[in-house]
Amino acid sequence: MGAVAALALSSLAMAGTVHAATPATVTSGPSGHQTSHRADPSFGPGQRKAAVADAKKGEDTRARQLHLGAKQDLVVKDVQRDVDGVEHVRYERTYAGLPVVGGDLVVHQTGSGAPQTVDWASRADITLGSTTPGVAAGKVRGQDARKVVYAANHKPVLAWESTVTGTAKDGTPIRNLVYTDARNGQQLAVLPQIVTDTGTGSSLYSGTVSLTTTPSGSSWTLTDGARGGHKTYDATGITSESDYRTGTLFTDADDVWGTGTTSSKQSAAVDAHYGAALTWDFYKNTFGRSGIRNNGVAAFSRVHFGNSYENAFWDDSCFCMTYGDGGASLKPVVAIDVAGHEMSHGVTAATDGLGYSGDAGGLNESTSDVMGTMVEFSANNSSDPGDYYIGEKIMKDGTYLRRMDNPSADGGSVNCWSTSTKNLDPHYSSGVGNHLFYLLAEGTGSKTIGGLPHNGTTCNGTTLTGIGRAAAAAEWYRSMTTYWTSTTTYPQAANGMIKAAKDLYGATSAQCTATVAAWKGVSVTPTETCGTTGGGGTGSNLLANPGFESGATSWTSSSGVITNSTSGTPHAGSYYAWLDGYGTTHTDTLSQTVTVPSASKATLSFYLYVDTEESGSTAYDKLTVAVTSGGTTTTRATYSNANASSGYVQKTIDLSAYTGKTITLKLTGTEDSSAATSFLLDDTSLTTG
Repeated sequence: MGAVAALALSSLAMAGTVHAATPATVTSGPSGHQTSHRADPSFGPGQRKAAVADAKKGEDTRARQLHLGAKQDLVVKDVQRDVDGVEHVRYERTYAGLPVVGGDLVVHQTGSGAPQTVDWASRADITLGSTTPGVAAGKVRGQDARKVVYAANHKPVLAWESTVTGTAKDGTPIRNLVYTDARNGQQLAVLPQIVTDTGTGSSLYSGTVSLTTTPSGSSWTLTDGARGGHKTYDATGITSESDYRTGTLFTDADDVWGTGTTSSKQSAAVDAHYGAALTWDFYKNTFGRSGIRNNGVAAFSRVHFGNSYENAFWDDSCFCMTYGDGGASLKPVVAIDVAGHEMSHGVTAATDGLGYSGDAGGLNESTSDVMGTMVEFSANNSSDPGDYYIGEKIMKDGTYLRRMDNPSADGGSVNCWSTSTKNLDPHYSSGVGNHLFYLLAEGTGSKTIGGLPHNGTTCNGTTLTGIGRAAAAAEWYRSMTTYWTSTTTYPQAANGMIKAAKDLYGATSAQCTATVAAWKGVSVTPTETCGTTGGGGTGSNLLANPGFESGATSWTSSSGVITNSTSGTPHAGSYYAWLDGYGTTHTDTLSQTVTVPSASKATLSFYLYVDTEESGSTAYDKLTVAVTSGGTTTTRATYSNANASSGYVQKTIDLSAYTGKTITLKLTGTEDSSAATSFLLDDTSLTTG
């Protein structure tokens, strides 16, 4: 996502007093995780800093484990840790020293550091013929051009990233990153960096509220020492986003702020300061997140920006929020849901980095609407009770900017996803995510929430029962911090949320089932499923996770064997098993224990691709398929570099001797110290008949 995020005449949201639902302990889940997959509440800023530093030491090793090309390197961005020790390491990628835009990824690893699965922003392999541009930097739009590799929903190409600044018609500052193909000068993309959205204090919207202030001599300042030192400034006289002056820090002689009317400039400052505190508390109390970047450091706020400016925006460059006073259509843009919305743009920038185009742009805006709404609910303020209307307090005509229960009611947003959703402005494509969250939290049917009428209906005509907003928000936050990347689409977001539901509540939980149903209710059909794979009936596949699409779940393997690396090719889906391929003395293993029911026949089959640099018919590198039963291990088949193929070939092995027994199926790849041989395995099956 870009550096700045704003409200615009169709994009706010916040929320009120909620407590995170208590997640169930999970015995098995996605991404190779076992036991409980919940964020570790003791993993604070200090532990995170140490984990990031530790992960940085292994960047080169991780790049090799993921089979990235020789010119590709990884740079650690963030680390999240679960209570069972599982870590989720978020990386940025470089190629020949150049940043790869859309090259980010998340590695899910065991407590010992072994990688299990990977979520990629771009799976495309990066192999540029040259990093010498055909178009000079001076020929592209904007300033400060730098070379990058552009890979966001695009075949990786050498590009120029430049900055274009200006001012929109409504006074909103413009700072866009423009990507230009360095080979031919064609524009590839534009990513807005300013994303619009729109003591004791007497506020404009929230009544009389308590504020945390700081004594300064004989007066007080709007400085919140309890929340990272957040300060609120008067931005009068500042009309340009590129003017990074903070303005004048608000001070008061008696620590009683504002009058509740616009006649006092302090009133809007009270709302902004209060909203920042509510947002900090929501993330801290609900998710254990300490500040926007999870480092205990506060942003700052500026009010009274511009002249009759009808917007508000988050700018990651100054790490600040800026609010206008409104004009013909809007009142001062400082309501609770606005503050929560804007600060949540900062959280997005610090986590999945969702871009601001395509489905990712809609998810970006929707994330701010969802979390902004949750801040409003968590505030539990009787003057501005929680609801699923966005910006209803700041509209002079008494309407709203958006509605989450029925997004299309604003005349521009969409309720249901389609392949054309990506072409909409992010404030309108956000309707899919907003609708999904409402259906998941509240279900269908008419109801009154926060004194306002709501009516949720699905796109497929189904009736849904909500899981509660706390559980829905927990799934959303888990997804954005653990599974989503900068290019996540709505179908990919659905899969990430189902993984999150399994992590938090269990694969067979009602929450997981409801998450699948809610996504189908907005016309997205996930490929991730709840429950478990495999079965015991005649003709059914006895192997769990047979195509590896749930990562290392149900399999025991060497580090990095089960992967979705784009350097190799799956037979189907995204994941496969990759044994060896290092060109050094190496051994990889892959195994699963299974009970084979009594039957007349049992058959193991799988697709195998042998790719080798060896020559001739001598078997230097080998893959053995063995079965352990009753303490005895028997090799059932052996393949080698001599079985090299141009693609996948189905292999079949008779295991009828093991019917009625519990066995361990084990594949072992051994490689010598000379040329490399890779054994790629996918779509396994063990059936009886």
